[in-house]
Amino acid sequence: MPAAPSAPGGRRPAGPRKPETAAPARTGQGRRLPRTLHPVAWWIWALSLATAVSRTTNPLLLGLVLAVLALVVTERRTDAPWAKGFTYYLWLALGVIAIRVVFRCVFATGITPADHIMFSLPHIPTPHWYAGIQLGGPVSLEATLSAAIDGLRLACLLCCIGAANTLANPKRALRVLPGALYELGVAVTVSMSVAPQLVESVQRVARARRLRADRARGMRALRSILIPVLEDALERSLYLAAAMDSRGYGRSGTATRGARRTTAALMLAGMLGLCTGVYGLLDGTTPRALGLPAMLGGALLCCAGLAVGGRRVRRTSYRPDPWRAPEWAVALCGCATAAVLFLTVGYSAADLNPSLYPLRWPSLPWLPAVAVLLAGTAAFTAPPPARTGGPAAAGGPQAGTTTDTPSEALL
Repeated sequence: MPAAPSAPGGRRPAGPRKPETAAPARTGQGRRLPRTLHPVAWWIWALSLATAVSRTTNPLLLGLVLAVLALVVTERRTDAPWAKGFTYYLWLALGVIAIRVVFRCVFATGITPADHIMFSLPHIPTPHWYAGIQLGGPVSLEATLSAAIDGLRLACLLCCIGAANTLANPKRALRVLPGALYELGVAVTVSMSVAPQLVESVQRVARARRLRADRARGMRALRSILIPVLEDALERSLYLAAAMDSRGYGRSGTATRGARRTTAALMLAGMLGLCTGVYGLLDGTTPRALGLPAMLGGALLCCAGLAVGGRRVRRTSYRPDPWRAPEWAVALCGCATAAVLFLTVGYSAADLNPSLYPLRWPSLPWLPAVAVLLAGTAAFTAPPPARTGGPAAAGGPQAGTTTDTPSEALL
């Protein structure tokens, strides 16, 4: 390709510069270009699935949610360090289920004559002030299944948050925060990046040990893994502190005392309303009038506080992430799943929380199952992410892809 003409002296001729905008979602041949989906879309999708999970104890629906999460994460995760941690969330979920079952077997309570006793543990007598809690004793099948289902629901909630951390770039999510929450957003972003960075450090140390032919396993290998990981974490924290200090984080603002008090009062009242509303929405035993009105009122108060507090903060954004049709599709499919399981219209509410008395195989309601499968369409509606090991990497980043800025790399 011939080079562009240049002005005398090696400089390019003056003229209007073409603005740097993201390329269209498809090429001329109809092939979709890789790009990073907006992080807020992934968080809306994941939190909507978590809301749906909190409304059911049906193990078939919970297993379907886990399958959908695994499918979407496998198809749409990037090659970034934080995108490799979903396996660890799965192990954590298995640990939660195992701990819940063990605790239910040890603290055996609520045994009824209709239960099927599997085995009995040695009984440990407890004092009178510890009445109501029994250590050891008979372990029933119904109690064990109930504990496993409760643990499975909590495991699904953890996997939903893990999927959001895996799919969404936590550093790019800092861009969309309002100005009043920028300092808080920095702290939250740094805290969310701790787990992915630890995963990356552990993987790097494990590769180094394999290259050195270190055959130590178990507790003997703990020292050779833990010390380098801690050293790497300390080094990262020092780099982060230097980068934040050079960019002026922590400087005092220009707001008056009255504006700060007004912002704090509005935000506290709004967060209290949001917490009350979320609890009312997630807990099926609370009145419906407590959830949605409190959440809407809290959201209005938070918006007012953000508007008042954001006047004193001015930020510029470099290449803001676009919000296009794929973002709407991913967010809406997650919200539709949460709405179907929250409204309980078109199916029996007992199908979401089947009883273990009498003991029988739970039924799979078709409408909630279709709603959960609808959330799985995010694996196809979201644009394919940019891969560093594919053909696109040989010629550099393609048009339409997004990369971290130097300041994000330091963070």
